[in-house]
Amino acid sequence: MSNPTHDEDGIAVLRRLMSYVKERRLGFVGGVIGMLGFAAVDAVFVSSIKPLIDEGLSGKNSAILTWMPLFVILIVVLRGFCNFLSSYCMAWVGNHVVMKLQQEVFNHLMALPMSFFDRENTAHLLSKITYDANQVSNSASSALVSLIREGATVIFLIGLMFYQSWQLSMVFLIIGPAVGVLISVINKRFRAVSRQSQRSMATMTATTDQMLKGHKEVLMFNGQQVEKKRFADVSNKMRRQNMKMVSADAIGTPVVQVVASFALAIVLFVATIDDVRSTMTAGTFTLVITSMMMLMRPLREVTQVNTRFQRGITACQSLFGVLDTPTEQDNGELVIERVRGEVEFRNVTFTYAGKTTPALNNVSFTIAAGKSVALVGRSGSGKSTIASLLTRFYEIDQGEILLDGVNIREYTLANLRSQFALVSQQVHLFNDTVANNIAYAAAERFTREQIEQAGKIAHADDFVSKMEQGYDTMLGENGTNLSGGQRQRVAIARALLRDAPVLLLDEATSALDTESERHIQSAIDELCKQRTSLVIAHRLSTIEKADEILVIDEGRIVERGNHNQLMAKQGAYAQLRAIQFGEHS
Repeated sequence: MSNPTHDEDGIAVLRRLMSYVKERRLGFVGGVIGMLGFAAVDAVFVSSIKPLIDEGLSGKNSAILTWMPLFVILIVVLRGFCNFLSSYCMAWVGNHVVMKLQQEVFNHLMALPMSFFDRENTAHLLSKITYDANQVSNSASSALVSLIREGATVIFLIGLMFYQSWQLSMVFLIIGPAVGVLISVINKRFRAVSRQSQRSMATMTATTDQMLKGHKEVLMFNGQQVEKKRFADVSNKMRRQNMKMVSADAIGTPVVQVVASFALAIVLFVATIDDVRSTMTAGTFTLVITSMMMLMRPLREVTQVNTRFQRGITACQSLFGVLDTPTEQDNGELVIERVRGEVEFRNVTFTYAGKTTPALNNVSFTIAAGKSVALVGRSGSGKSTIASLLTRFYEIDQGEILLDGVNIREYTLANLRSQFALVSQQVHLFNDTVANNIAYAAAERFTREQIEQAGKIAHADDFVSKMEQGYDTMLGENGTNLSGGQRQRVAIARALLRDAPVLLLDEATSALDTESERHIQSAIDELCKQRTSLVIAHRLSTIEKADEILVIDEGRIVERGNHNQLMAKQGAYAQLRAIQFGEHS
């Protein structure tokens, strides 16, 4: 998969991620205050050890023993409050950041050109919004809480140690850089493994999606063992990647702790030196040792949180890669309420990305307003490409496409596409009611009567009226409860309702039975009398009344004329018709 990713380092990615926090800065500040307060409370508690031992237990100041129980209760309460404040605020900020990222990625995906989706797997993109976003959530909330809180704890405790005995604390100037180098090495390893883990998760999602969508074929061709082995392979690869993460985490934590233990051992050794021992009390020594022991936990947390943090950074790179993918070019400014419907192709050449042979090669034709043109030819000849170029799903390489004499690039994309009603062979219905599918994205513009009238004209009312809830019936994902012909009739009703000046019918009746096709074809014929229509047809019997028929072969127009003219030529059109009617005889 051509996965858009960035090579930004972790700091740059984190800086970009933190830019999303600006809108929630109040919550972030509250979280930071809570985290710093948590670390400060721990440091204050440790600092109380020195007066407790040197003055309280020695009998020099018995009052310390009196107020110490209250002090401990106060410390515990403050610690609990700071912990709640930091955890809640950071989770609040993190969830808002993730929500905004998910919304931005979702909205950005809708603005990307068709060429992007031609090369990307849908399941992989779905994995980005769900799995990758979840990793960002961990990084932006729980991981960040531990990172800042434990980091502050380390700073406060080391500061306290140096304040009490800089001689013993100097050990950390030697051990600190070694710990930093170890964490840096672990970071790089985690990031590399995390990226592989995300790709494995995307592959697993794609494999599952492929089986679910092709379940009928799996059963029909007894492909259970093939799919079972395929999923076993990808899930095992995912397991191996996860074990690499676990291994790196399991090795990293004890290694850092071993290095820290060397610091503790050195401190104990230094404390035996007479000159050093003479400069500190029992309370000071106990405070330093306790601080070093308490440093073990935040150091361990730093290495453990690194797993989630690096996953989050890698996930951010993946999401930012999508957000940085260029959207459709929409530089046009022209907005027209309703065009006349004159369409012209002037020497248009177009090649799909990754292909060397043009899908269309120097194609020119004109459709007068209100006229109909049919495109016929073998599969892959370039017929559907013409419809896709009209709506600017793809950008042409050479030539011009004009609508009412104006280059289609001069129109805004939204205005241009509002001039067309498209019914394609691949119908997509949404998990919504029949009525909302017919009036998709324009329910507020049409009355219920208009929606039902469109259903009647498209002969969808025949089966919708028999449903328990009629036009309020939920269709399920992609209309799985409907037959192919029924789904196509809903799509035709959707196009009829738009009342667009130009109709694009790409194999619009291919999934209909003979009786339904006859009814719908008469409705389409009536509709086409008032509109420009471009009809891509497999059944040649449906386009005999077209004003002009273009025969496309290998991206070129090889014949043109009406039905009678082309039949008289006895050329490519006549040959296609003879083959088709011969197959049906």
